[in-house]
Amino acid sequence: MTGGDVIRIATRDDLPAIVRLLADDDIGRQREDPTDPPNDKYSAAFEAIAKDADNDLVVMERDGVCVGCLQITIFPGFDRQGARRGWIEGVRISSRLRGQGLGRELLAWTIAHARRKSCAFVQLAIDKKRGEAIRFYESLGFAANHEGMRLSL
Repeated sequence: MTGGDVIRIATRDDLPAIVRLLADDDIGRQREDPTDPPNDKYSAAFEAIAKDADNDLVVMERDGVCVGCLQITIFPGFDRQGARRGWIEGVRISSRLRGQGLGRELLAWTIAHARRKSCAFVQLAIDKKRGEAIRFYESLGFAANHEGMRLSL
């Protein structure tokens, strides 16, 4: 990390910046509401995440400004001999700073965090429309070895 980069667990004060990051692309703009302050749904989700020792909302700051975020949830599995795993989602780096290695730093921190919590592996799902992001994850060693499916409720 550069001298001005910090990766840490998010606080309530980070919510407006996190929501803006989530809405910082064509797909995110369609599903997020970057109002300031964030709406009650975001606040309720933050409270639930903050209370769960195996669920973390993570931010990356550069010179005191939130420039990246993600969520990692650690959970037990029964298969793979009861292996713990980390589920990563909501990964975003500010569009004006992409391509500078910040995502690589944020994911390296997150993978180390999962190892400290005794995870056997981490996984994530990615929208198939995000070709650049898919190539980024592949460059980190992630493999598209499963097909994910979703049912919206």
